[in-house]
Amino acid sequence: MVNFAGLQAAVKARLEEDREIQIIDAEGRNVEAALNEASLVLGVPVRNLEYEVVLLKTSFWGIGEDICKIRAFERPNLKKARLEEAENISELEDFGELEIINDRDGAVFVRRLVSGVFIKILPPEGEGKKATIVDVERALRKAGIVENYDNDKVKAAVRKISGEYERIGDYINNIANDTAVSVEVTDNEMCCYITVTPPKLGGCDFTFEDYMDVLKNNTVCYGINEQFLSDFADKPLYRKRVCVATGKKPIDGMDSYLEYYFETDQSKARIVADDKTGRVNLKELNLIQNVTKGQKLARKNDAETGEDGKTVTGKLLPAKAGKDLAIQLGKNVSLGEDGKTIISDISGQVVFSNGKINVEMVYMVEGSVCLKTGNITFLGNVIVTGNVEEGFSVRAAGNIEVYGTVTKAALDAKGEIIVNQGISGKEGITIHAGCNIWAKFIENANIDAGDSVIVTEGIINSTINASKRIICQGKRATIMGGRVAAGDEIFAKQIGSPGGNAETICEVGYDPKTKHKIEQLTAQKETLQAEFDEVQLNLQTLTNIKKQRGGTLPEDKEAYFAELAQKRTETEALLKKIDEEITQLTEALEKMQVQGKITATAKFFPGAVISIRQARDTLRTEFKASTFVLENNLVRAVPYLDKEAKPKK
Repeated sequence: MVNFAGLQAAVKARLEEDREIQIIDAEGRNVEAALNEASLVLGVPVRNLEYEVVLLKTSFWGIGEDICKIRAFERPNLKKARLEEAENISELEDFGELEIINDRDGAVFVRRLVSGVFIKILPPEGEGKKATIVDVERALRKAGIVENYDNDKVKAAVRKISGEYERIGDYINNIANDTAVSVEVTDNEMCCYITVTPPKLGGCDFTFEDYMDVLKNNTVCYGINEQFLSDFADKPLYRKRVCVATGKKPIDGMDSYLEYYFETDQSKARIVADDKTGRVNLKELNLIQNVTKGQKLARKNDAETGEDGKTVTGKLLPAKAGKDLAIQLGKNVSLGEDGKTIISDISGQVVFSNGKINVEMVYMVEGSVCLKTGNITFLGNVIVTGNVEEGFSVRAAGNIEVYGTVTKAALDAKGEIIVNQGISGKEGITIHAGCNIWAKFIENANIDAGDSVIVTEGIINSTINASKRIICQGKRATIMGGRVAAGDEIFAKQIGSPGGNAETICEVGYDPKTKHKIEQLTAQKETLQAEFDEVQLNLQTLTNIKKQRGGTLPEDKEAYFAELAQKRTETEALLKKIDEEITQLTEALEKMQVQGKITATAKFFPGAVISIRQARDTLRTEFKASTFVLENNLVRAVPYLDKEAKPKK
């Protein structure tokens, strides 16, 4: 059953289809000649036309002329199919794709010029058939050539198959009906399009040279696809906008850059656990890169000049030369004789920090950090062969490596922190590193890493913030209890606790430091807002008393009123400043491109809290071997994929 709306839509579609039909009037000596003219004007085969005879006049006893006038148009369904085919052909031509054809019949091309009628016959390819005289006659009729050509020359051309145009007869040209070409150059002059209208009765075709002249007259002189134009002249695509010339964009020169001869990203070191014991020997990871005096650390590669571009009209598009890089030297390094190579001045550890290469000396603590050594502060790397005992601290401008354990102590390094055994904080340990933190296990600790936190056994009841990743990888790699937050990724074997007894919160997608700063500012704002509200209330009370007393207050109350007014102004300004800082930090978080993901290769326990950017979810069921990601602002679980697996190309 068709309803009114459906009928209305069908009628509308039919009207749109009718509007697109191009109807022309054509005439000739008979119906066949009139159809040939209509075919030329519309650029479609005669078999695809529908027509109506408007006038048919025949001569009487040889007196007068035979005249047939018709009204013709292309069948709509055939037109649609032809346009789709032309679109496909155009796309192949525009993108320069080559069609591989194993077998192809010979082809015939007809060209009508002032100097005569020409045909070109191409040989077949593979198992294709040769073009015959019948094929030539069919091509001539399609082009409106039904007489004034030499059959003997046609036969000779069919036998010869030269692949070149050969004259076979005369052609009476009506210059007013020649092929018309419109040229369009885009605003940025990076592309030139032509649209060709087919010749009418008596009109001539365009040759390759004619197309080139038209482009030249329109100042198009660069990037012309001559092969395409040559093929187009043989088989033009009428009334279709095609690109025949493209400009060349400038290629800016590459900036100068440093080529490093050492690994600048320490997080690329891989943890390999023993399959039987699950133990990892952190000493064998070679995280500390030692260099010797005179060793080459990096070399500067010069900037490139770039490659200029051109528009289709020949205008030069200058390329930008690459920017030169000023070499910034860190500590204990210098430039070689070539002025480009950075060389170590001492033997020590190479460290890449804040865009500079430094070579740090190492301070060795034989044994534990305890009463015997006191607190350690060193402008370099610190190695402790024993433990860091409760109540002591180690601070270093470079890296800190502890062979033993760290109990209730404080570690602070601008570089890496490596604890070979583990960190057991007893609810009082604070560890901060500018780069990565490596440990066997972490328990009851506050951890802050500028890059990543990598643990081989487990993280228990700890607060951990890492700008990039938190990786817990090993035989008993578990995150249980506490709050762990990373910018990019959290990865473990198990996350959460059986029965949900220890609340485990995992957060990704934000820079933890920025988010923590926002939380601090928000808490500070709430305190200030409460103070502001109290000041406002007291001022309002004094104002009411002042009105009741005729606009005056006792001297002590007046002083208190002024004090409150001053405090209100100061608090209001401070609130405004905090709001602006919160807004800036929030916008910075929103601009982060990292979506974040949380993975457990074995299982997530119910009760674990998953937070990815602005989305948050508390798990109600167990998830096995899963990765949580953000989809449509919602936390979604997907099957775990090994992070070492490479995506398919």
